[in-house]
Amino acid sequence: MKKLLTLLFLTGNIIFLSAQERAYGNGEFFKFRVHYGFVTAGYATLGVKSTSINGKSVFHVRGYGETVGVSKWFFKVNDDYQSYIDKDHNVPYRFIRKIDEGGYTKDIQIDFNHTTNKATVNDKKNNEITTFAFPAETQDMISAFYYLRNKLDTENIKEGDVFEMNMFFDKENYKFRLKFLGKETLDTNFGRVKTLIFRPYVQSGRVFKEKESLTVWISDDKNKIPLLIKADLAVGSLKATLTEFKGLQHSFKILAD
Repeated sequence: MKKLLTLLFLTGNIIFLSAQERAYGNGEFFKFRVHYGFVTAGYATLGVKSTSINGKSVFHVRGYGETVGVSKWFFKVNDDYQSYIDKDHNVPYRFIRKIDEGGYTKDIQIDFNHTTNKATVNDKKNNEITTFAFPAETQDMISAFYYLRNKLDTENIKEGDVFEMNMFFDKENYKFRLKFLGKETLDTNFGRVKTLIFRPYVQSGRVFKEKESLTVWISDDKNKIPLLIKADLAVGSLKATLTEFKGLQHSFKILAD
């Protein structure tokens, strides 16, 4: 459960739109049901609000996930991720990660200086402040979601294409890579929708069966909504399904029966 909630926010990266117009705006909201088959393990949300930070106009994005019902008794998860994103330049100024996953906790705030390309990491739990260098146009795991929606053009995308971007998470720089698998018409809670399918490259090992065990279906329209995320875990297949949305910037295309 905790891995899928984290990956849900991370793989928001694959929601794309060409650079000509903004794909999202103030008031946009997504809610996902995280489930094993018919059993609901938890819910996750992503919301956008306009605000300012240090005199700069930004979008404040919050991603929140928690377990519910029986799952909460077996393994309680409360994950809070936040990012403050420059409206014009699509880069993060601040990232917050405050989580409690079965007693495993983190409380980290990262402030990005894009003039010096230095990130100041405030580990509040351990009362430790450190500074790290990062490459130009580096994103955090939330801002990447929105950066690629605005910047990456999918009109000419081809099956097998692989994309990369720089990301800074906790105290480390790394390359996030994903592969375009093709197109599919998907049956959703809202009707039949044309989708783009992507596969992020994730680390195999204790949780994931293999390197390519995560698959995401995205609406093939100007919104690029994440409709379904499927993770093949060591303990079985876990899914996150979009159940609610509001505040879209563009019409959501549903196919007639």
